[in-house]
Amino acid sequence: MIKVLIADDQAMVRQGFGALLAAQPDLLVVGDAANGADAVTEVRRLAPDVVLMDVRMPVMDGLEATRRLVGGNPAGGPKVLILTTFDLDDYVYEALRAGASGFLLKDAPAADLVNAVRVVASGEALLAPSVTRRLIAEFAARPHPNRPRPVVLNALTPRETDVLRLIARGRSNQEIAADLVVAEQTVKTHIGRILGKLGLRDRAQAVVLAYETGLVAAGE
Repeated sequence: MIKVLIADDQAMVRQGFGALLAAQPDLLVVGDAANGADAVTEVRRLAPDVVLMDVRMPVMDGLEATRRLVGGNPAGGPKVLILTTFDLDDYVYEALRAGASGFLLKDAPAADLVNAVRVVASGEALLAPSVTRRLIAEFAARPHPNRPRPVVLNALTPRETDVLRLIARGRSNQEIAADLVVAEQTVKTHIGRILGKLGLRDRAQAVVLAYETGLVAAGE
């Protein structure tokens, strides 16, 4: 059973999403919160697996709440799925840096919401192509031509490094398998090892790390 907490300042959104998720046999809505501060308190009290987190909330916004819940503890805490009104939201990059595992448009179809919760709970990241493009554009605007490659990447084998590059370019497991001419299960194994070696919680953090370290340059 996947435990979910919904954080949004609109009661109708909380109730609507809550009813939708509660109707699923494998999902359990354990609570909700109307602002970021309450979300942090409730998460620590209820220990959900996934938090649906609105960005714009009073008292404390969703970014700060995400930082407090997972920012300093990449291996622990809940998975955070950011709810946004726009796929090119200004908060995309900051939310990923804060530790979010994915994004979902508030007007997405009901089936997408249910699927998103399951995907994020399983440890996969939910990055829409538009979000990945936004992330790339963000790094393209930053002048870091001579960024040193950090020692942490030395832990990766050449094949794992190839897989990380492809993840950062927005490739799915199936596409990576086709590019490298290996089985999809082999790709999953590589990704698990990459996350373990680099101390990352999911694919979203892997994308951020690949660009921040200069392993992948925007426009490649």
